[in-house]
Amino acid sequence: MQNVINVPTREEVSSVNQEIFDNLKKSLGFLPNLYATMGHSANGLSRYLAYQNAKSSLSNKEKEAVNLIVSQVNGCVYCQSAHTILGKMNGFNDEQILDMRKGRSENVKLNSLLQLASDITKNRGRVNEENKAAFFQQGYTNENLVDLILQISDKTAMNYLHNLTNIPVDFPVAPTL
Repeated sequence: MQNVINVPTREEVSSVNQEIFDNLKKSLGFLPNLYATMGHSANGLSRYLAYQNAKSSLSNKEKEAVNLIVSQVNGCVYCQSAHTILGKMNGFNDEQILDMRKGRSENVKLNSLLQLASDITKNRGRVNEENKAAFFQQGYTNENLVDLILQISDKTAMNYLHNLTNIPVDFPVAPTL
């Protein structure tokens, strides 16, 4: 697939986005191409980062598990690759990351989260009642359910942006399942 749009340089974006680019480079050590691509919108990058960084009842590990399965279901190699790195930074090993991309975990609670996240993504919110019941049986709450849906929407937006633009992956490419 050919790129639909370019990855803009700092000089090609608004002054607000230039400042965000600089801050991302300072905090991450580089500016990921997918974030830079959002710089085409004068407000999109700041809106997205505020949404992504908002507080959640899900732990960072749970959010990374959701990011991995949603990116797998949506076929986004960019996000699979980025969240393989972020998953490792949050304490998962290679085998656990591959398992989560396959929608499973040896941790029963995390497995219920992965199953429901996969089901929500594949079926656009129309889920198998057993998956929903298992999620609540593992101690998750209504608050967690709302935050799960928000996490799925966060990741789906980025998956769609990459799948549409096919901008270059600037992380080590995740293995194909």
